[in-house]
Amino acid sequence: MKIGFIGLGNVGGKLSGSLLRNGHDVAVHDLNADFVAAKVAAGATDGQSPAHLMQTCDAVITCLPSPAASAAVMDEMLPHIGPGKIWMEMSTTDEAEVKRIAAQVIAAGGAAVDCPVSGGCHRADTGNIAIFAGCDRPTFERILPLLTTMGRRVLHTGDLGSASVLKVLTNFLATANLVSVAEALTVAKGAGMDLGVAYEAMAISSGTSFVHETEGQVILNGSRDISFTMDLVAKDIGLFQDVADRAGVPLELNPLLISIFQDGIARFGPRELSPNIIKRLEEATGLDVTAPGFPAEMVDDEPEEAGAEVIVRR
Repeated sequence: MKIGFIGLGNVGGKLSGSLLRNGHDVAVHDLNADFVAAKVAAGATDGQSPAHLMQTCDAVITCLPSPAASAAVMDEMLPHIGPGKIWMEMSTTDEAEVKRIAAQVIAAGGAAVDCPVSGGCHRADTGNIAIFAGCDRPTFERILPLLTTMGRRVLHTGDLGSASVLKVLTNFLATANLVSVAEALTVAKGAGMDLGVAYEAMAISSGTSFVHETEGQVILNGSRDISFTMDLVAKDIGLFQDVADRAGVPLELNPLLISIFQDGIARFGPRELSPNIIKRLEEATGLDVTAPGFPAEMVDDEPEEAGAEVIVRR
């Protein structure tokens, strides 16, 4: 199967790297020519344009920063979709938008999948990330070898759009945890605690979490570099709010998170690293919430493993 990959940023660059590293035939496209050149040097071919990729590839993956970006790319590809073609949307996007574009893909004779990833850029880099996939079962089985190359745990979530709902749900949880970790570490500092001790106490207790054990470390290092920015957090929790609003669920916590990140963006800019939401507390208290011995960025030290489908317990 020849694969087209559009979007070679923090996540897409790593996912496409896993495909190349494992011997897949990949053509790539990005607005950044340097990103394309780096992948060509690693064994990819230059896909030239979205339209050319859809014409020449069996499956085209999009991994882009916004629903608008995906829509613009799909406008170029739609005239070239026909039987046997697959569109795989790996962006974090809106359920309703995925369904809208997928309906056009299916009407043209192609197949569509929403298959966002979760687990951090460091795990995307090693092929150990988790992937959600929403589509019909025959399409899922057709693309499963690609998904298990890019990810370790692959969950078939049901119909188109279901994966996108779950992705923004999990990102909401991660955002809530990031804010709570920032508050907990700042309180520990204000209370005179050794922050290394505080980190370990949280890690071995009921207070631990994936966010604490990853973003907590780069917060304490001071780099705050988790390869994710405040504007992307705001987008994701905004999409989660849209899902809740369509479902008629009156949320209390998410609107507060939206307000917190709107304030963070106003203070520090949209491209500020998302863990630097703690700077709001550091500025309010005059505290420096850093400690020695923590890494500047997260690296996945687990060996790359062949992925497999996660079987849902019934």
